[in-house]
Amino acid sequence: MSAFPIDYAAVFQALPGAALLLTPQFVIADANEALLRRAGRERHELIGRPLFDVFPENPGDPDASGMRNLRASLERVVATGARDSMALQRYDVEAPGRPGTFEERYWSPVNVPVLDADGRVRLIVHRVEEVTQIVRAGAGDQPGDRVRREAELFTRAQDLQEVNERLRRARVREREVVLALQEAMLPAPRPVGHHRAAVRYRPAVGALNVCGDWYDLADLPGDRMAVAVGDVVGHGLAAACVMGQLRSALSAAARVADGPARALEVLGIYARSVDGAESTTAVQAVIDWSTHTLSYSSAGHPPPALLHPDGTVELLDGATDPPLGARPEHVDRPQAQVAFADDAVLVLYTDGLIERRHEDIDVGLARLAEALTRHRGADAETLADALLAELLPPGGATDDAALVIIRL
Repeated sequence: MSAFPIDYAAVFQALPGAALLLTPQFVIADANEALLRRAGRERHELIGRPLFDVFPENPGDPDASGMRNLRASLERVVATGARDSMALQRYDVEAPGRPGTFEERYWSPVNVPVLDADGRVRLIVHRVEEVTQIVRAGAGDQPGDRVRREAELFTRAQDLQEVNERLRRARVREREVVLALQEAMLPAPRPVGHHRAAVRYRPAVGALNVCGDWYDLADLPGDRMAVAVGDVVGHGLAAACVMGQLRSALSAAARVADGPARALEVLGIYARSVDGAESTTAVQAVIDWSTHTLSYSSAGHPPPALLHPDGTVELLDGATDPPLGARPEHVDRPQAQVAFADDAVLVLYTDGLIERRHEDIDVGLARLAEALTRHRGADAETLADALLAELLPPGGATDDAALVIIRL
């Protein structure tokens, strides 16, 4: 926290570069003094009006593309929550005091989101530098040189815009491939013994922030089940491939290891040979219905939640150790055991379900516990849907989330 109060409205007005604050609907919420001077407008002419009503395209230029390009950039910011820097744009503006008369102008715009605590775009900072004089620079030019240079710079800027658009389309295609791979590796589980589980996976919104998370369920000898969730550091296709390897390795280890701690220990040894597996977090629990106990161990992962029939929620944080590859060798991982009553509920999840930007994790854990208590009478499938609806941000999470719910 700052040692003294800061008037951020005054800071915005004093910025040397021209800037607008826009709503996600592209309505002008504020304009700083540099922008007003550059545009030759009064504040009341801008505030509360749609951006493209105030700054329309030049109707006399059939090749004008500035407004289309700017709108596409702003829409990307709203959709992804990420900054978008635009290539050099020609965007003619109306001459002050002469409506309908447009002057040729060149701009270098940057659009930056302002996010709330849930990661939603609340405002967009549209910062723009006019570069018309730079484009036209060159006092010793021969006749026609200025026109050729302007055309060359503008053509190169448009080429860069097209390259950026192709890169964005490529990222969209890669995201589709990664999500298809994720779906293939995380199918809806079949019944494990006579017990059923509800599982969910929700990818992050935008870009490639997907596919580091996984879940797994395994039928064990006797009336037992092993259930696990994990989270690979990193995103995209590489993380999805690492996730698939670790999920398969832990699933195999759970079937032969003497408890979840030993299974995670085997996974940690295996992870040392897998590039990109460092610092992966995971938690595994083994449910034994014959003794009404569950054993668990965690490698740096958020604690599972045990919802008791009376509505109290117990966070299973008694056996937490560092993530894979981040602990001393030849030291046994901890393991803990708790008893459960009939009709209790076990919930395993990844951090995308509870974490929020600029918020302590304890706040997210409390939010999870409160939701579980409120929905304690729901079946596993209904509870899974309720948790996703209430805990994930309305605009979508910035990290993917996996969730497993088993009514005991």
